[in-house]
Amino acid sequence: MDTIAQQQEHKWLQQMAGTWTYESEVLMGPDTPPIKSSGTEVVRAIGDFWILAEGKGTMPDGEPATMVITAGYDPELKKFVATWFGSMMTKLWVYQCSKEGDTLNMDAEGPSMTGDGCTVMYRDSIELIDADNRTFRSQMRNPDGSWMQFMTMHYRRVK
Repeated sequence: MDTIAQQQEHKWLQQMAGTWTYESEVLMGPDTPPIKSSGTEVVRAIGDFWILAEGKGTMPDGEPATMVITAGYDPELKKFVATWFGSMMTKLWVYQCSKEGDTLNMDAEGPSMTGDGCTVMYRDSIELIDADNRTFRSQMRNPDGSWMQFMTMHYRRVK
């Protein structure tokens, strides 16, 4: 097997390795104030090609939560690949990814928040602002095709 060289895309992901704190805001409905919470995340490099991010914090109802993101770049597909799962649900989110500048957009279909049994498109995104700051946003596609942002997490590097 040939040796695989680290690509620029792998190096871009590796910038996230470290320990982070975050503050989040979640909108539970159009007429409700955002619910704020905080937590920590440790991002580990898995070799030269992958990252694994494990976050710990609280849900809007105050219950503890653990969330895990895996991400890498597949040079054969010429695409970023990523997954997400959390202690609060049974779904493994497998993303279709695209990168625009310093933002990685991660799209996946999942259950509607209304509990009506339908599925909708979601977009999570990671924006690297600088070496010590990044933002994670979650959006849901509305029936008219526009995106509604319902969660924002601001990360600050601890080390």
